[in-house]
Amino acid sequence: MDNVCEEQVYSELFKTNSKTVFNSIYYKFGNEEKAYDVVQEAFIKLWENCQKVSPEKAAGYVYTVANNLYLNIIKAEKVRLKYTDKKPGQTHESPEFLMEEKEYKDKLDRALNSLPENQRITFLLNRIDGKKYAEIAEMEGVSIKAIEKRMHLALKTLREQIDGI
Repeated sequence: MDNVCEEQVYSELFKTNSKTVFNSIYYKFGNEEKAYDVVQEAFIKLWENCQKVSPEKAAGYVYTVANNLYLNIIKAEKVRLKYTDKKPGQTHESPEFLMEEKEYKDKLDRALNSLPENQRITFLLNRIDGKKYAEIAEMEGVSIKAIEKRMHLALKTLREQIDGI
């Protein structure tokens, strides 16, 4: 029987799950450095508790630990999701195009930020990371139907707030 304490099993769990855990936390934080720190801490906790966690439950364990760490940091810092505005450097785009692009990005940011957290995370995991509903449901600890509902509501809200989606 495989054991999380075996370096090869642990390493495979890290390779398989770290990017998805990172992305889900990053979507909540909007900060790569903090998301990276949370993922590292979650995997350290998995290693420290490797005797208590079966390989089958390890992905859910890491996701739960990362989410709890995130919530603790939010409580401490009262961080809100923000997307950093990229400063346009030298470009050959017209000022009108750049202005429209910025307005659209701002509108999209506002629309995403207006979504309830569970809908925003479901939407981003599905559309940006390409995760299937079943994978998201397992990560979030809910049914596939709940994920379908979240996605439906997220798309409905985004369509109402942004033309062309």
